[in-house]
Amino acid sequence: MTLSDAVRRLHGQAKSAVIALRYRQAAIGCDPCHTTMLSRMLSRLVSVRVTVGYAVVLAVIDVTLRALGPNVRSAVVSHLSTNLYNLANGNLATLVASAFVTEGHHHIYFLLPGLVCLLALGELVWRSRRLILAFAVGHLGATLLVAVGVAVAIGSGWLPASVAHASDVGTSYGDLAVLGALTTVIPPRWRPAWIGRWLGMAMVAASGADFPGVGHLVALMLGMGLSRRFGSTARWTVTRVALLAVGVAFGYLLITGPSLMAMAVAGSAGALVALIAQWVARRWRLRRPAPAHS
Repeated sequence: MTLSDAVRRLHGQAKSAVIALRYRQAAIGCDPCHTTMLSRMLSRLVSVRVTVGYAVVLAVIDVTLRALGPNVRSAVVSHLSTNLYNLANGNLATLVASAFVTEGHHHIYFLLPGLVCLLALGELVWRSRRLILAFAVGHLGATLLVAVGVAVAIGSGWLPASVAHASDVGTSYGDLAVLGALTTVIPPRWRPAWIGRWLGMAMVAASGADFPGVGHLVALMLGMGLSRRFGSTARWTVTRVALLAVGVAFGYLLITGPSLMAMAVAGSAGALVALIAQWVARRWRLRRPAPAHS
């Protein structure tokens, strides 16, 4: 047998083996392309497992409460609110449970896309443990600090005693802490504008009589402070940029509420102030004389 005959024979055997494998896969319903796609989808879901799990729990709870009716939802929200009355009476479980219940003013499916994009970006950048840490610091820290502030305000007569019973549930404190913690992954040249814009909007929201606005500002600042520990090792891809865009829009709506125009002006003013401060600091460093060497 010549070399060419051997090559042709081996080629025929390989072709027959491939055809037999395809028939076998078709017989058992296994498509390698579908298998590869499924494995990729599963790997991506595993990388954002905390985000997916949290979103599923929120959706299930919201659907259940809607099915049970507004009276049941109102009772659950009242019982799980992290208001001063519940905390003063030792109902500390509300500190965790309140993050899994929404008041129901908007359907959960309108909130989930933005929430999922924001939290998924954080989980991709920091991994699951740091996402949980950022969310928990914002949710718990802002809740407790707001409760202390409300207690002082009521004791001083600045707020009516009825505020102690106000409902305070939802994901916004944790969400805004995650948004604030993304500060150090923003490119340095855009970071001052990022900080100034968010703080400007949050300060305007906190200037009203609505104490959740104060909580949003506190949560955002806690996240920005925590971002220094997380570092800035993010590798930006098209997917992550898209997640950031949707997450920013979601955070913008969390803070602004109905007053979109006022917040847009405040955010732009804050960004402008931050950029001016950065320019002044850079000019001052350039003009400062270099230390004399002995």
